[in-house]
Amino acid sequence: MTITDEELRAPRAGLWHRLYHGETRYDFVGRRWVGFTLSLVLLVISVFSLAVRDLNMGIDFEGGVSWEVPAGEVSTEDVEAVLADHDLEAERIQTLGGAGGDRLRAQVGPQDPDVQAAVRQALAERAGVPLQDVSLNAVGPSWGDEITRKAVRALVVFLILIALYLTIRLEWRMAIAALAAVAHDVVITVGIYSVFQWEVTPATVIAVLTILGFSLYDTIVVFDKVQENVKRYGPSGKLTIGDIVNLAMNQVLMRSLNTSVAAVLPVLSLLVVGSWMMGAVALEEFAVALFVGIVVGAYSSIFVATPIVEILKRREPRWRQAEERLGARVTSASTTFGPSPLAAAAPVVPVSRRGAAAAGGARPASPSAGPSRPQGDVVIPPRPRKKKRR
Repeated sequence: MTITDEELRAPRAGLWHRLYHGETRYDFVGRRWVGFTLSLVLLVISVFSLAVRDLNMGIDFEGGVSWEVPAGEVSTEDVEAVLADHDLEAERIQTLGGAGGDRLRAQVGPQDPDVQAAVRQALAERAGVPLQDVSLNAVGPSWGDEITRKAVRALVVFLILIALYLTIRLEWRMAIAALAAVAHDVVITVGIYSVFQWEVTPATVIAVLTILGFSLYDTIVVFDKVQENVKRYGPSGKLTIGDIVNLAMNQVLMRSLNTSVAAVLPVLSLLVVGSWMMGAVALEEFAVALFVGIVVGAYSSIFVATPIVEILKRREPRWRQAEERLGARVTSASTTFGPSPLAAAAPVVPVSRRGAAAAGGARPASPSAGPSRPQGDVVIPPRPRKKKRR
Protein backbone atom coordinates (compact mmCIF):
# COMPACT_ATOMS: atom_id res chain seq x y z
CA MET A 1 0.00 0.00 0.00
CA THR A 2 1.42 3.38 -0.99
CA ILE A 3 0.52 6.87 0.10
CA THR A 4 -0.05 9.31 -2.72
CA ASP A 5 0.90 12.97 -2.75
CA GLU A 6 -2.78 13.87 -2.61
CA GLU A 7 -3.19 11.90 0.62
CA LEU A 8 -0.15 13.58 2.15
CA ARG A 9 -1.52 17.01 1.25
CA ALA A 10 -5.05 16.15 2.42
CA PRO A 11 -6.37 18.39 5.24
CA ARG A 12 -6.18 16.93 8.69
CA ALA A 13 -9.35 15.86 10.41
CA GLY A 14 -10.67 17.86 13.35
CA LEU A 15 -9.53 17.25 16.91
CA TRP A 16 -12.77 15.61 18.04
CA HIS A 17 -12.77 13.34 15.00
CA ARG A 18 -9.25 12.18 15.81
CA LEU A 19 -10.11 11.72 19.47
CA TYR A 20 -13.14 9.53 18.74
CA HIS A 21 -11.22 7.43 16.22
CA GLY A 22 -8.08 7.00 18.33
CA GLU A 23 -6.03 9.00 15.84
CA THR A 24 -4.40 11.56 18.12
CA ARG A 25 -0.62 11.62 18.44
CA TYR A 26 0.02 13.17 21.82
CA ASP A 27 3.45 12.37 23.26
CA PHE A 28 2.46 10.98 26.68
CA VAL A 29 5.86 9.41 27.25
CA GLY A 30 7.82 12.54 26.46
CA ARG A 31 5.65 14.61 28.80
CA ARG A 32 5.28 12.08 31.59
CA TRP A 33 7.15 14.27 34.06
CA VAL A 34 4.30 16.77 33.93
CA GLY A 35 1.96 14.14 35.37
CA PHE A 36 4.57 12.88 37.80
CA THR A 37 5.16 16.41 39.11
CA LEU A 38 1.45 17.06 39.66
CA SER A 39 1.06 13.70 41.42
CA LEU A 40 4.07 14.41 43.63
CA VAL A 41 2.63 17.78 44.66
CA LEU A 42 -0.76 16.22 45.51
CA LEU A 43 0.90 13.38 47.44
CA VAL A 44 3.03 15.80 49.48
CA ILE A 45 -0.03 17.91 50.34
CA SER A 46 -2.04 14.81 51.26
CA VAL A 47 0.66 13.30 53.49
CA PHE A 48 1.33 16.64 55.17
CA SER A 49 -2.38 17.20 55.88
CA LEU A 50 -2.78 13.67 57.25
CA ALA A 51 0.24 14.16 59.53
CA VAL A 52 -0.88 17.59 60.80
CA ARG A 53 -4.69 17.58 60.71
CA ASP A 54 -5.52 13.86 60.52
CA LEU A 55 -8.97 12.72 59.37
CA ASN A 56 -12.34 13.90 60.62
CA MET A 57 -13.64 10.51 61.71
CA GLY A 58 -17.38 10.13 62.09
CA ILE A 59 -19.32 8.84 65.05
CA ASP A 60 -19.20 5.29 63.70
CA PHE A 61 -15.41 5.21 64.08
CA GLU A 62 -14.77 7.31 67.18
CA GLY A 63 -17.95 6.46 69.03
CA GLY A 64 -20.44 8.94 70.47
CA VAL A 65 -24.08 9.88 70.75
CA SER A 66 -26.39 11.63 68.30
CA TRP A 67 -29.96 12.90 68.66
CA GLU A 68 -32.38 13.72 65.86
CA VAL A 69 -35.29 16.07 66.48
CA PRO A 70 -37.92 17.51 64.08
CA ALA A 71 -36.75 20.93 62.87
CA GLY A 72 -40.20 22.53 62.67
CA GLU A 73 -40.33 24.11 66.14
CA VAL A 74 -36.65 24.05 67.11
CA SER A 75 -33.57 25.77 65.70
CA THR A 76 -29.85 25.05 65.78
CA GLU A 77 -29.47 27.59 68.60
CA ASP A 78 -32.15 25.80 70.64
CA VAL A 79 -30.30 22.48 70.27
CA GLU A 80 -27.02 24.09 71.32
CA ALA A 81 -28.74 25.62 74.36
CA VAL A 82 -30.15 22.25 75.43
CA LEU A 83 -26.72 20.64 75.18
CA ALA A 84 -25.13 23.53 77.08
CA ASP A 85 -27.64 23.02 79.92
CA HIS A 86 -26.19 19.53 80.29
CA ASP A 87 -22.56 20.72 80.03
CA LEU A 88 -22.21 19.36 76.50
CA GLU A 89 -20.88 20.96 73.32
CA ALA A 90 -22.03 19.72 69.93
CA GLU A 91 -19.28 18.38 67.71
CA ARG A 92 -21.57 18.64 64.73
CA ILE A 93 -25.14 19.78 64.01
CA GLN A 94 -26.67 18.88 60.65
CA THR A 95 -29.98 19.57 58.96
CA LEU A 96 -31.33 16.40 57.36
CA GLY A 97 -34.06 16.31 54.75
CA GLY A 98 -36.60 13.58 54.22
CA ALA A 99 -40.16 12.67 53.33
CA GLY A 100 -41.32 13.45 56.87
CA GLY A 101 -39.75 16.93 56.92
CA ASP A 102 -36.41 18.34 57.99
CA ARG A 103 -34.67 17.09 61.10
CA LEU A 104 -31.76 18.38 63.17
CA ARG A 105 -29.02 15.96 64.17
CA ALA A 106 -26.71 16.84 67.07
CA GLN A 107 -23.59 14.76 67.67
CA VAL A 108 -21.35 14.62 70.75
CA GLY A 109 -18.79 12.24 72.18
CA PRO A 110 -19.56 9.13 74.27
CA GLN A 111 -21.91 9.85 77.23
CA ASP A 112 -23.50 7.99 80.12
CA PRO A 113 -26.96 6.52 79.51
CA ASP A 114 -28.48 8.91 82.07
CA VAL A 115 -27.15 11.93 80.16
CA GLN A 116 -28.38 10.50 76.88
CA ALA A 117 -31.91 10.08 78.23
CA ALA A 118 -31.94 13.53 79.88
CA VAL A 119 -30.90 15.33 76.68
CA ARG A 120 -33.46 13.40 74.67
CA GLN A 121 -36.22 14.42 77.07
CA ALA A 122 -35.08 18.06 77.02
CA LEU A 123 -35.02 18.16 73.21
CA ALA A 124 -38.56 16.72 73.04
CA GLU A 125 -39.81 19.37 75.45
CA ARG A 126 -38.04 22.21 73.61
CA ALA A 127 -39.45 21.05 70.24
CA GLY A 128 -42.90 20.33 71.67
CA VAL A 129 -43.04 16.80 70.29
CA PRO A 130 -43.55 13.37 71.87
CA LEU A 131 -40.47 11.65 73.23
CA GLN A 132 -40.60 8.93 70.56
CA ASP A 133 -40.17 11.58 67.83
CA VAL A 134 -36.64 12.29 69.11
CA SER A 135 -34.33 9.48 68.03
CA LEU A 136 -31.21 8.49 69.94
CA ASN A 137 -28.20 6.71 68.48
CA ALA A 138 -25.24 5.65 70.65
CA VAL A 139 -22.18 3.98 69.12
CA GLY A 140 -19.22 2.59 71.02
CA PRO A 141 -15.65 3.07 69.71
CA SER A 142 -15.10 -0.69 69.49
CA TRP A 143 -17.55 -0.96 66.61
CA GLY A 144 -15.58 1.63 64.64
CA ASP A 145 -12.35 -0.25 65.32
CA GLU A 146 -13.91 -3.42 63.97
CA ILE A 147 -15.01 -1.65 60.77
CA THR A 148 -11.50 -0.26 60.31
CA ARG A 149 -9.87 -3.67 60.73
CA LYS A 150 -12.26 -5.28 58.27
CA ALA A 151 -11.73 -2.49 55.73
CA VAL A 152 -7.94 -2.81 55.95
CA ARG A 153 -8.18 -6.59 55.67
CA ALA A 154 -10.42 -6.32 52.61
CA LEU A 155 -8.01 -3.83 51.01
CA VAL A 156 -4.99 -6.09 51.56
CA VAL A 157 -6.77 -9.15 50.14
CA PHE A 158 -7.98 -7.08 47.20
CA LEU A 159 -4.46 -5.87 46.37
CA ILE A 160 -2.96 -9.37 46.62
CA LEU A 161 -5.57 -10.86 44.30
CA ILE A 162 -5.19 -8.02 41.81
CA ALA A 163 -1.39 -8.39 41.82
CA LEU A 164 -1.67 -12.14 41.13
CA TYR A 165 -4.25 -11.65 38.39
CA LEU A 166 -2.27 -8.95 36.58
CA THR A 167 0.95 -10.96 36.85
CA ILE A 168 -0.71 -14.01 35.28
CA ARG A 169 -2.89 -12.17 32.77
CA LEU A 170 -0.37 -9.50 31.73
CA GLU A 171 3.06 -9.33 33.42
CA TRP A 172 4.63 -8.43 36.76
CA ARG A 173 5.74 -4.98 35.59
CA MET A 174 2.15 -4.03 34.86
CA ALA A 175 1.09 -5.43 38.24
CA ILE A 176 3.63 -3.17 39.98
CA ALA A 177 2.46 -0.13 37.99
CA ALA A 178 -1.21 -0.87 38.74
CA LEU A 179 -0.56 -1.22 42.48
CA ALA A 180 1.42 2.02 42.45
CA ALA A 181 -1.53 3.77 40.80
CA VAL A 182 -3.93 2.29 43.38
CA ALA A 183 -1.75 3.50 46.26
CA HIS A 184 -1.58 6.90 44.54
CA ASP A 185 -5.40 7.04 44.31
CA VAL A 186 -5.98 6.00 47.94
CA VAL A 187 -3.47 8.46 49.42
CA ILE A 188 -4.73 11.42 47.39
CA THR A 189 -8.41 10.63 47.99
CA VAL A 190 -7.88 10.28 51.74
CA GLY A 191 -5.66 13.38 51.68
CA ILE A 192 -8.43 15.44 50.08
CA TYR A 193 -10.76 14.35 52.90
CA SER A 194 -8.12 15.48 55.38
CA VAL A 195 -7.52 18.84 53.68
CA PHE A 196 -11.24 19.77 53.60
CA GLN A 197 -12.00 17.94 56.88
CA TRP A 198 -14.90 16.03 55.38
CA GLU A 199 -16.34 13.46 57.76
CA VAL A 200 -15.25 9.87 57.22
CA THR A 201 -18.15 7.44 57.60
CA PRO A 202 -18.74 3.79 56.67
CA ALA A 203 -20.22 5.06 53.40
CA THR A 204 -16.89 6.76 52.67
CA VAL A 205 -15.01 3.49 53.24
CA ILE A 206 -17.38 1.64 50.91
CA ALA A 207 -16.94 4.32 48.25
CA VAL A 208 -13.13 4.20 48.50
CA LEU A 209 -13.14 0.42 48.03
CA THR A 210 -15.48 0.87 45.07
CA ILE A 211 -13.32 3.42 43.26
CA LEU A 212 -10.31 1.11 43.47
CA GLY A 213 -12.10 -1.29 41.18
CA PHE A 214 -12.93 1.50 38.75
CA SER A 215 -9.35 2.78 38.73
CA LEU A 216 -7.99 -0.71 38.03
CA TYR A 217 -10.51 -1.29 35.26
CA ASP A 218 -9.39 1.86 33.45
CA THR A 219 -5.73 0.93 33.99
CA ILE A 220 -6.16 -2.63 32.69
CA VAL A 221 -7.83 -1.31 29.53
CA VAL A 222 -4.71 0.71 28.74
CA PHE A 223 -2.35 -2.13 29.71
CA ASP A 224 -4.19 -4.60 27.52
CA LYS A 225 -3.80 -2.29 24.51
CA VAL A 226 -0.09 -1.84 25.30
CA GLN A 227 0.42 -5.61 25.38
CA GLU A 228 -1.54 -6.03 22.15
CA ASN A 229 0.65 -3.45 20.40
CA VAL A 230 3.83 -5.05 21.78
CA LYS A 231 2.83 -8.37 20.20
CA ARG A 232 1.82 -6.67 16.97
CA TYR A 233 4.68 -4.22 16.40
CA GLY A 234 7.44 -5.44 18.72
CA PRO A 235 8.80 -8.24 16.50
CA SER A 236 9.38 -5.82 13.59
CA GLY A 237 11.98 -3.90 15.62
CA LYS A 238 10.83 -0.61 14.07
CA LEU A 239 9.37 0.95 17.24
CA THR A 240 10.70 1.66 20.71
CA ILE A 241 8.62 0.80 23.76
CA GLY A 242 7.93 4.51 24.17
CA ASP A 243 6.44 4.61 20.68
CA ILE A 244 4.27 1.57 21.39
CA VAL A 245 3.03 3.00 24.70
CA ASN A 246 2.24 6.32 23.02
CA LEU A 247 0.29 4.52 20.31
CA ALA A 248 -1.71 2.52 22.87
CA MET A 249 -2.47 5.60 24.95
CA ASN A 250 -3.74 7.55 21.97
CA GLN A 251 -5.85 4.61 20.82
CA VAL A 252 -7.70 4.28 24.14
CA LEU A 253 -7.70 7.95 25.17
CA MET A 254 -11.27 8.60 24.10
CA ARG A 255 -12.46 5.34 25.61
CA SER A 256 -10.95 6.33 28.96
CA LEU A 257 -12.55 9.77 28.78
CA ASN A 258 -15.95 8.31 27.86
CA THR A 259 -15.76 5.75 30.67
CA SER A 260 -14.86 8.42 33.22
CA VAL A 261 -17.59 10.81 32.07
CA ALA A 262 -20.17 8.02 32.05
CA ALA A 263 -19.20 7.12 35.62
CA VAL A 264 -19.09 10.71 36.89
CA LEU A 265 -22.51 11.79 35.57
CA PRO A 266 -24.59 9.40 37.74
CA VAL A 267 -22.44 10.30 40.75
CA LEU A 268 -23.07 14.00 40.14
CA SER A 269 -26.81 13.38 39.88
CA LEU A 270 -26.62 11.40 43.10
CA LEU A 271 -24.78 14.28 44.75
CA VAL A 272 -26.97 17.10 43.43
CA VAL A 273 -30.41 15.51 43.49
CA GLY A 274 -30.07 12.99 46.31
CA SER A 275 -27.96 15.06 48.67
CA TRP A 276 -28.36 18.76 48.01
CA MET A 277 -32.00 18.74 46.85
CA MET A 278 -33.40 15.91 48.97
CA GLY A 279 -31.08 16.31 51.95
CA ALA A 280 -29.87 12.71 52.12
CA VAL A 281 -26.59 13.08 54.02
CA ALA A 282 -25.63 9.42 53.55
CA LEU A 283 -25.81 9.90 49.79
CA GLU A 284 -23.59 12.96 50.02
CA GLU A 285 -20.91 11.09 51.97
CA PHE A 286 -20.96 8.26 49.44
CA ALA A 287 -21.15 10.44 46.31
CA VAL A 288 -18.34 12.82 47.30
CA ALA A 289 -15.90 9.95 47.85
CA LEU A 290 -16.95 8.34 44.56
CA PHE A 291 -16.56 11.59 42.63
CA VAL A 292 -13.09 12.33 44.00
CA GLY A 293 -11.94 8.75 43.50
CA ILE A 294 -13.20 8.46 39.92
CA VAL A 295 -11.45 11.67 38.86
CA VAL A 296 -8.19 10.70 40.57
CA GLY A 297 -8.40 7.13 39.24
CA ALA A 298 -8.95 8.25 35.64
CA TYR A 299 -5.97 10.60 35.94
CA SER A 300 -3.66 7.97 37.43
CA SER A 301 -4.40 5.34 34.78
CA ILE A 302 -3.16 7.72 32.07
CA PHE A 303 -0.47 9.81 33.75
CA VAL A 304 0.87 7.47 36.45
CA ALA A 305 0.35 3.76 35.74
CA THR A 306 1.20 3.67 32.04
CA PRO A 307 4.35 5.85 32.25
CA ILE A 308 5.61 3.58 35.04
CA VAL A 309 5.13 0.57 32.76
CA GLU A 310 7.14 2.30 30.03
CA ILE A 311 9.97 3.06 32.48
CA LEU A 312 10.09 -0.54 33.71
CA LYS A 313 9.88 -2.15 30.27
CA ARG A 314 12.53 0.15 28.81
CA ARG A 315 15.08 -1.66 30.99
CA GLU A 316 14.53 -4.91 29.08
CA PRO A 317 17.44 -5.71 26.71
CA ARG A 318 15.24 -5.93 23.62
CA TRP A 319 13.85 -2.44 24.17
CA ARG A 320 17.22 -0.95 25.09
CA GLN A 321 18.62 -2.26 21.83
CA ALA A 322 15.63 -0.98 19.86
CA GLU A 323 16.00 2.45 21.43
CA GLU A 324 19.70 2.61 20.59
CA ARG A 325 19.04 1.48 17.03
CA LEU A 326 16.10 3.78 16.38
CA GLY A 327 17.11 6.68 18.59
CA ALA A 328 17.91 8.96 15.69
CA ARG A 329 14.51 8.46 14.08
CA VAL A 330 12.52 11.69 14.29
CA THR A 331 9.03 12.33 13.05
CA SER A 332 6.63 15.15 13.43
CA ALA A 333 4.73 12.96 15.89
CA SER A 334 6.41 14.63 18.85
CA THR A 335 4.08 17.55 18.27
CA THR A 336 0.82 17.64 20.17
CA PHE A 337 -1.66 16.36 17.60
CA GLY A 338 -1.21 15.09 14.08
CA PRO A 339 -2.53 12.62 11.54
CA SER A 340 -3.68 9.15 12.43
CA PRO A 341 -0.96 6.75 13.62
CA LEU A 342 -2.80 3.99 11.81
CA ALA A 343 -3.42 5.81 8.55
CA ALA A 344 -0.41 4.32 6.81
CA ALA A 345 0.46 0.71 6.11
CA ALA A 346 3.13 0.77 8.80
CA PRO A 347 2.33 2.47 12.11
CA VAL A 348 3.34 6.12 12.35
CA VAL A 349 3.29 6.73 16.07
CA PRO A 350 4.24 9.49 18.49
CA VAL A 351 7.95 9.12 19.07
CA SER A 352 9.00 9.67 22.65
CA ARG A 353 11.40 12.52 23.24
CA ARG A 354 13.90 10.17 24.85
CA GLY A 355 13.91 7.97 21.76
CA ALA A 356 14.30 10.99 19.49
CA ALA A 357 17.30 12.30 21.42
CA ALA A 358 19.07 9.02 22.17
CA ALA A 359 21.44 9.32 19.22
CA GLY A 360 21.88 13.07 19.33
CA GLY A 361 18.67 13.72 17.43
CA ALA A 362 18.23 14.35 13.73
CA ARG A 363 16.64 17.43 12.30
CA PRO A 364 13.46 16.71 10.36
CA ALA A 365 13.60 17.24 6.64
CA SER A 366 12.70 20.69 5.39
CA PRO A 367 9.37 21.17 3.64
CA SER A 368 11.16 21.88 0.37
CA ALA A 369 12.52 18.37 0.30
CA GLY A 370 9.07 17.09 -0.54
CA PRO A 371 6.93 14.54 1.28
CA SER A 372 8.84 11.87 3.09
CA ARG A 373 8.16 9.01 5.42
CA PRO A 374 9.92 8.35 8.73
CA GLN A 375 12.71 5.86 8.92
CA GLY A 376 11.48 2.40 9.73
CA ASP A 377 8.30 2.70 7.62
CA VAL A 378 8.14 0.30 4.72
CA VAL A 379 6.29 1.25 1.55
CA ILE A 380 4.95 -1.83 -0.17
CA PRO A 381 4.11 -1.22 -3.83
CA PRO A 382 0.77 -2.51 -5.07
CA ARG A 383 0.79 -5.92 -6.68
CA PRO A 384 0.20 -5.63 -10.47
CA ARG A 385 -3.08 -6.99 -11.65
CA LYS A 386 -3.06 -9.98 -13.97
CA LYS A 387 -4.61 -9.55 -17.35
CA LYS A 388 -7.61 -11.69 -17.93
CA ARG A 389 -7.43 -14.10 -20.79
CA ARG A 390 -10.06 -13.70 -23.40
